[in-house]
Amino acid sequence: MTTTTLAKRAATGSLVGLALGDALGFPTEFNSVPAILDKCGPWRGMALPRPAIVTDDTQMTLALARGLRTAMDRGLLGPPRMERPVREEFVDWYRSPQNNRAPGRTCLTACNLLADGRRRWQEASQIGSKGCGANMRVAPVGLVRGLSAEQRAGAAQFQAALTHGHPTALAASDLTAHAVWLLAGGTEPLGLVGRLRSYAYENRQRYHARWLGDLWTFGEDDTPQQYIARGWDECLDALDNLRHAVRTASPETDPCLATGGGWIAEEALATGLLCFLLFVDEPVTALRRAACTSGDSDSIACLTGAFAGAYHGSQAWPREWADRIEYQGDLMALGALWDA
Repeated sequence: MTTTTLAKRAATGSLVGLALGDALGFPTEFNSVPAILDKCGPWRGMALPRPAIVTDDTQMTLALARGLRTAMDRGLLGPPRMERPVREEFVDWYRSPQNNRAPGRTCLTACNLLADGRRRWQEASQIGSKGCGANMRVAPVGLVRGLSAEQRAGAAQFQAALTHGHPTALAASDLTAHAVWLLAGGTEPLGLVGRLRSYAYENRQRYHARWLGDLWTFGEDDTPQQYIARGWDECLDALDNLRHAVRTASPETDPCLATGGGWIAEEALATGLLCFLLFVDEPVTALRRAACTSGDSDSIACLTGAFAGAYHGSQAWPREWADRIEYQGDLMALGALWDA
């Protein structure tokens, strides 16, 4: 982590950006673009709702962030040290009366099973699900300081696997955390897609057994390498679509038409990145574009905000917006911890 990264407060920018995108996209999810325009007016002028309420996307991001903080307070981050606090935070979220923001079925099912402390986490994981709930919450893994590449990849895949066991959910979460980490470190967005594709190829058959245990045996693959390669191959297809879209998509056209609706993890990654890359120097415009989409608008805008905030830092967001986002105190405290 460079001095420049710390000065721009990348962690604070990313977490606040994620929540702002969530709040912008909450009222527009499940709406067509024409319906959003009728409701909100021209998309480039979309206002942050009053009050600026977030969804389960931000809630679960905070749950993961708190679990990571607890785990790292206890020593070197590894699977046993991470499992207990993150599992407890996910179960606390599941049981919270604030968990009333249209949470995903996979997260609810898995967290209900995780609440049984006698059950191995692999038995709770929904092996067939690759929903975007796996990676809409993973940004903290890319923001915490002092992790090795193996820890970052393992932690990103592990937190996804607690609920979403499909290999594409794991690979997309790994890529999402890696993108946040690269942008926070100052990687130029122009070369980001190429670096992510290279990372996917390098890791295509790398099964993180230390973190995932025997998760692969709950599927139908013959080997752990076959299991994880399926996920990376689907992500590589999504990154190829993204590479084409960055060159050809009109900023005025619904990004979901180019890279998918974002309901599944690899599409959420690609469409969130597309919105960021279309407006690299206009982070608020990128959020508005992400929120004005025909797909999973809150999750797409969450990821767009996480990417833009990691790259630009906390100065990316209007003070008036940042000061009234729900959970502002928690977001700022965790961001300050990892920016310090």
